[in-house]
Amino acid sequence: MTDLQFVSVTTAVQDVAVSKEFYAKVLGLRVLAEDGPFVLFEGNFALHQAQELMGTVFGQGAPGAAGPQGSDNLLVYFETDDLDATFLHLRDQVDLVHPVERQHWGQRVFRLYDPDRHIVEIVEPMEQHPAPARHLPDIP
Repeated sequence: MTDLQFVSVTTAVQDVAVSKEFYAKVLGLRVLAEDGPFVLFEGNFALHQAQELMGTVFGQGAPGAAGPQGSDNLLVYFETDDLDATFLHLRDQVDLVHPVERQHWGQRVFRLYDPDRHIVEIVEPMEQHPAPARHLPDIP
């Protein structure tokens, strides 16, 4: 069997221009590439216009993907070294799920919705917590 290597996640969005502006201008991600209905950001996070993506995956006559694509089943995870400053900067520009809170494993986090109502999680790095408080194993 050939070894698989994870490359990226592509998120279906209702309006790629609106979502690109949100991730680039509001969250500050750097765009690496664009091709019509597709945008790739630094870190290999990608957006794709839903109707185009469904046509590519399922072929002609694929069911259209109209309306917002989020359904509380996707979480986009970002880390920041200054969670409090990031929260203060974003809180009035976004639709918050909840303000900064501490998770049971010790990590501080806040969550918000993107334009399609995908959940965006912004956290402080796990390295700021002692090993016993971590909920994930060390990954090489």
